[in-house]
Amino acid sequence: MTINEMMHKILMAGLGVPEKINEVVDELVKKGELSESQGAKLVKECSEKVSRTGEEINRTVSDLTEKALEKMNIPTREEVDKLNKKITALSSKVKKLEQSSTTDS
Repeated sequence: MTINEMMHKILMAGLGVPEKINEVVDELVKKGELSESQGAKLVKECSEKVSRTGEEINRTVSDLTEKALEKMNIPTREEVDKLNKKITALSSKVKKLEQSSTTDS
């Protein structure tokens, strides 16, 4: 589970969205305004919509975070990993050059 997914779940739970959907639908079923099958369908539809909205929020947060990091000129994990590989390769070459220069002397 990503940080964005956790944030979404915490936000939704904090807002009480899943519980509120169930409460409203249960009330409508008790009043006879919805059948139980209609209530179950409505809960499913609302839950799916909340999930899609959460996914959109996750994408938006990710995009905004990425743009902010770009503006602050902070390298991505991929860029840091690439640089680490280059450093390792260069360190290896330097060692080889040092060893060959000591054996040549």
